[in-house]
Amino acid sequence: MSRCGRLIVVLSVLAVGVACTNKKVNNPIANVDSKQPDKVLFDRAMDALKHNRYEVARLSLQTLINTYPDSEFIARAKLSVADSWYAEGGSASLAQAEIEYKDFETFFPNMSEAAEAQLKIANIHYQQMEKPDRDYTHALRAEEEYRQLVMQYPDSKLVPEAKQRLREVQEVIASREYNVGHFYFIRQSYPAAIARLRSLVDKYPLYSQADEALFLLGQSYEGEITLLRAGKLPETAKARMIEDFTKGAAEAYGRILTRYPLMDRATEAKARLIALKQPVPRPTKAAIAQNKAEEDSRRDASTVSKVLGSFEKHPNVAQASKVGEPTLVDPTPMSASQVMQHATQAALGGGEGSNNVSVETVSGGAPAPDQPAPRSDAPPAADAAPADNSAGATGASAPAAAQPDPNELKPNPAPADPNELKPNVSGDSSQPLPPPQQVNEIPAGSGTPAANDASKPSDASASSPSDSSDDTDAMVASSKRKKKKGIHKVVPF
Repeated sequence: MSRCGRLIVVLSVLAVGVACTNKKVNNPIANVDSKQPDKVLFDRAMDALKHNRYEVARLSLQTLINTYPDSEFIARAKLSVADSWYAEGGSASLAQAEIEYKDFETFFPNMSEAAEAQLKIANIHYQQMEKPDRDYTHALRAEEEYRQLVMQYPDSKLVPEAKQRLREVQEVIASREYNVGHFYFIRQSYPAAIARLRSLVDKYPLYSQADEALFLLGQSYEGEITLLRAGKLPETAKARMIEDFTKGAAEAYGRILTRYPLMDRATEAKARLIALKQPVPRPTKAAIAQNKAEEDSRRDASTVSKVLGSFEKHPNVAQASKVGEPTLVDPTPMSASQVMQHATQAALGGGEGSNNVSVETVSGGAPAPDQPAPRSDAPPAADAAPADNSAGATGASAPAAAQPDPNELKPNPAPADPNELKPNVSGDSSQPLPPPQQVNEIPAGSGTPAANDASKPSDASASSPSDSSDDTDAMVASSKRKKKKGIHKVVPF
């Protein structure tokens, strides 16, 4: 090519570049014309997203964010990065999209697009939600994210859509809870079934099978009553527990009539209340209208969807209600142990929430300083009560006189023979006992009447009223017999 031809090509390229530069583009956010480079990068990324070129779009958006940190398109660029991951799909891409949406909410919490980012986060888990009999992790996460959107952005225009999705998610979770409760009921684990079904009806009142859950709850209470009647318990405790479970069954059946009067189980619930001899409540007009609106909003799944539903991964949410407020705050769940604790309290006569504690007062006070430790196998002393009564009748000065002086010097008893059989010490041991007399030793002059008379006080002291407790009488009597037997052999009369 000649030099003139090359010059013509260069001039043509420059003309095209100048024309492209002078071309005005529309700003989708501010609705003004702009030809700034950050706007050019943003429009190029939007065009790439439109044609599903996600990598090219993210590259242009990251260039915009890093090169022009003060641009007016920064917020929209970060949201578009998350949208590119969301549109690309797949488990890894959706996880990355959730991270990007969370970052956007952190940096721009006051923008209107923050509610949109929160809705996309909830939709990520909604799309990965599985059937009730499978893993429900994404269902729980979707419920949490939709609740956060409704409570954190109550004025957003996306709240009605979030509430409807929340009702559908709660329908799936409630179906799973019902299946678990039915599983426990079949295996006669009635406390576990009661706890699961009770938590279900309190947490998800819009559940399409709420009447079935309440009727199964009443049947669980009646099953527990049947087991109690066949069990071996005291009749009083058994009667109280049966009364408590009958009350729970009546409450479950009555709730069907007052909250779901137009559903299928209403007639059977009324019959069960009559059989249990419990009052039959009547529904109000408001309850009838509310239940009618909920039933009319549900739609039945088509025959094709029922057939193909067995092969699909995602659940069928056609039965979810389209009206009513979904539960935003979970009530306190009930456990099987709490069910049995409540029944045990009813059996003991304390009722619900009874924490009565009985205190036993031990009379007599602390033992004296020189008194031996009480024995666990010793019965209570028979003559100790009159002494206490007499002391109480004399007034306040009597107990003070009975207390020994801890500083008093007491004579040390004579050393005892280690081979001697001694009775257990009982009664009032504040006074020192006389040294025991040796059984095998013959004292001097024992044959004289004086010696015989001298041995009488020791016998008398051994049979003193202070040693008349039940646990020591036998020991004292045996000791006396041994003494008399020894003297009879040595000293002839």
